[in-house]
Amino acid sequence: MSSTLPATQDPQDLNAVISPPSSRQAQPPAPRRGGSAPIVDRLFAWASRGAALVTLGLLLAILASLVFGAWPAIREYGPGFFINSTWDPVGEQFGGLVMIYGTLATSLIALLIAVPVSFGIALFLTELSPAWLKRPLGTAIELLAAVPSIVYGMWGLLVFGPILATWVQQPLQALFSGVPLLGTLVSGPPVGIGLLSAGIILAIMIIPFIAAVMRDVFEVTPPMLKESAYALGSTTWEVMFKVVLPYTKSGVVGGIMLGLGRAIGETMAVTFVIGNFNQLDSVSLFAPANSITSALANEFAEAASGIHQASLMYLGLALFVITFVVLALSKLLLAQLQKGEGKKS
Repeated sequence: MSSTLPATQDPQDLNAVISPPSSRQAQPPAPRRGGSAPIVDRLFAWASRGAALVTLGLLLAILASLVFGAWPAIREYGPGFFINSTWDPVGEQFGGLVMIYGTLATSLIALLIAVPVSFGIALFLTELSPAWLKRPLGTAIELLAAVPSIVYGMWGLLVFGPILATWVQQPLQALFSGVPLLGTLVSGPPVGIGLLSAGIILAIMIIPFIAAVMRDVFEVTPPMLKESAYALGSTTWEVMFKVVLPYTKSGVVGGIMLGLGRAIGETMAVTFVIGNFNQLDSVSLFAPANSITSALANEFAEAASGIHQASLMYLGLALFVITFVVLALSKLLLAQLQKGEGKKS
């Protein structure tokens, strides 16, 4: 049975009715009028801006309080405070060279040890580890970051220090006895505390942070890049150094800077094993020394108000400046790396 259309029916209207939905032109949804969405957006923007301003305000307040508290020492010693190695609370003569040297030396030792070890851990977890071992081993490494720093310090003083003195320092002293430079680097009484011991403990503490960041950035490398390199006959080392590291170098540098910041600011573990010696009599790696954080932890509670307390505040200001300089240099390095990547692309 055939059906006929009314004579008054417009063919264009008919095509619009019988055309499939996919061929119809999509119409944008009508804008919402009223409602609470604009108010919520404004509140969220104000809250975000307020949080940023509060953070900046806290940073400036900390800096101002450090400058205010250290002002008597700044006025008394000036920039010469940083090159003076005398620290005599009885005679009220103070210089921060010993503490600054100890902070930088232990942090450098920690980085020299932690970066290669962390790279090896990240390489094993991402490229070489069997599937059944990858998750438990990664979890175990991350759990090292949850161990309290005072536990590391006690272990370093009671267990690691004697082992270092007996099995490392004494054999090295016997081996390099009479050698001008190397003999000086390993000189000192074998008591197991000093710069090297503190640096190794710091390295153990920052390895989980650097290794976790390196592992995460290695895993974001596109598999196609690595598979292409393997297909061309590259070895695992060639893939890591020629493909993965160039692709993830910004993240790797960020992880290293994160570990360096943790090493510079560590207090309790360093206080246990560095020796807390306020004189710079030797450049030996095994010589007892002091750091800014350990000096503040040991003396600030008992410091009398006056030049002693102001000198400790000056040390805190120096630590603040060192941390700021390290972070600024890392930002500049990351910016240069990103700029180089942009030019290559």
